[in-house]
Amino acid sequence: MNLFNRFFLVVTIIFFLGCKNNSYNSIETSNIPKNKKTNVTDQINELKEEVKENIILTDENVIDFLFEYEKNNKENHVRIYTPFGEIEILLYDNTPYHRSNFIYLTKKKYFEGTQFYRVINDFVIQAGNSDNIKVSKKRRDIGKYLLPNDFNKGHTHKRGMVSMPSSTVDNPYKMASPFEFFIVQKKDGAHHLNGSYTIFGEVIDGMETVDIIANLPTDNRDWPLNNVYINKVEIVNDN
Repeated sequence: MNLFNRFFLVVTIIFFLGCKNNSYNSIETSNIPKNKKTNVTDQINELKEEVKENIILTDENVIDFLFEYEKNNKENHVRIYTPFGEIEILLYDNTPYHRSNFIYLTKKKYFEGTQFYRVINDFVIQAGNSDNIKVSKKRRDIGKYLLPNDFNKGHTHKRGMVSMPSSTVDNPYKMASPFEFFIVQKKDGAHHLNGSYTIFGEVIDGMETVDIIANLPTDNRDWPLNNVYINKVEIVNDN
């Protein structure tokens, strides 16, 4: 039974119980076992969350969605696994849409199988894209949307900063491409990028892995000659 059929079934049961309660004074809510009421309520809440999690995001609904998503998904520490080692990132709370977007994509397992597809030594390594058709399908399933820029939070493109590139479409407001990110590898930073791209986190461990990737040979498009896949991204529990 698919998600929406399950949701409809549970709502129908609740409606039916409500009708019986209104029709027969002898049947009171207090007569329904407490654990039964709790179980039904929990099922409704769980299904609502599943419906929200499976929404197709667009430019029109993404801000409202992330505003609500951010309230219950406060994680800000992630670990990226690559063939060359791990990279740990702290996501900034003062860029809430970009932080919650990254957490959302992590929980949707979007990044698994994407690549570091733009590698420029002494500048940046950029990830979150791929020439794999499976990645394109993941994007279609999640939605097509951009995020507004958020330049004025006091962050600069120092070494180790994690930033979100702008979309390549006609983009006068420098809207961010939500499926991708880059890490500044340049030792003295890339400050000419300030005011053009939203910084939403920083590497707190694993810059040696960033340096290894940055030094890999690439083709004339800056794509590594041997693909560098992200094996997985996981949320780190700091409790």
